[in-house]
Amino acid sequence: MTQYVVVSGNPRPGSRTSILATAVGKALARLEQPKIIEVGELGAGLLTPGDEATAAAVAALKEADVLVVATPTYKGSYTGVLKVLLDQLPAQALAGKRAVPVVTAGVAPQAAAAEALLRQLLTELGADVAEGLPVVEADLPDSAAIAEKYAASFS
Repeated sequence: MTQYVVVSGNPRPGSRTSILATAVGKALARLEQPKIIEVGELGAGLLTPGDEATAAAVAALKEADVLVVATPTYKGSYTGVLKVLLDQLPAQALAGKRAVPVVTAGVAPQAAAAEALLRQLLTELGADVAEGLPVVEADLPDSAAIAEKYAASFS
């Protein structure tokens, strides 16, 4: 059984980025329910050694077969909270895992640039990074359709 994990790097749980990421995860998983990690819910635990919720999130990342890693664009890149979570993984921790970078931004060039940076980070961690999904904010009301179209082309 393939394990799907969705990581929403938005500091605000339940964000539009999170809704898109969850839709992508569900579209890819089809009959399975992906595990959802809302990094914003981890709060100060991200910086607290031994925090149980953060340790569980890191363990889920390590156990996943397919990761959907999503972030809004902050200052031209991915969010700091997402980086703090991913920094807790050892080198090559995502080796053998498929990762899908999902990035939202106000305009397409900004989304594409941030997607490239997230792709680079996931590659550094050893993931086999699939074609990314940069999405402009104006299209977020169509998250379900965007996710289905992406899943249909996923290889």
